[in-house]
Amino acid sequence: FSSRLLVGTGKYRSNQHMIRAIEASGAEVVTVAVRRVNLDRTQEEGILYHLDPKRFFLLANTAGCYTADEAIRYARLGREAGFNEFIKLEVIGDKETLLPDTAGLLQATETLAKEGFVVMAYTNDDLITALRLQDAGAACVMPLASPIGSGLGLLNPYSIRTIKRRLTVPVLVDAGVGTASDACVTMEQGVDGILMNTAIAEAA
Repeated sequence: FSSRLLVGTGKYRSNQHMIRAIEASGAEVVTVAVRRVNLDRTQEEGILYHLDPKRFFLLANTAGCYTADEAIRYARLGREAGFNEFIKLEVIGDKETLLPDTAGLLQATETLAKEGFVVMAYTNDDLITALRLQDAGAACVMPLASPIGSGLGLLNPYSIRTIKRRLTVPVLVDAGVGTASDACVTMEQGVDGILMNTAIAEAA
């Protein structure tokens, strides 16, 4: 991929706003929440109808899953529905903050990696968890800048720099990057890319 920006598909006012924003972003990788979308690509009201897999790399994610078993089930469902082997793995531990359940995340990462998935694991900004995810088979670790949807920007630059320095797999910062200036500060930590959804969707 030539773009270091990944984007999401949630929170847009309409599918038309979504596709125009994605096209304007220049992003090549677009995440889709398997649990929250109509997987029938022929239905015009559905998100997948508007996303041409020949134009965008569609990355299934397990947003909204609160246990390892649930995340594993939706990852498998996404693959059966025609997505590729890549999965953005989320196991949420708290409904208010949407912070990850790291124990469940590690369990799901190990299982899915053994099943041939390319696991991109959304996690907190903790070095030890990031190292364990790498050891469990994650192909990419995605520490948060701040809680999902908060728009607070990068709260702990030192932790992100340390994770990037210590890991050998790519590090993409996910969640809480609220502005273009936040994105610049985040990229200055040396990470491989950023995933932004809420900030773009709310601006579209």
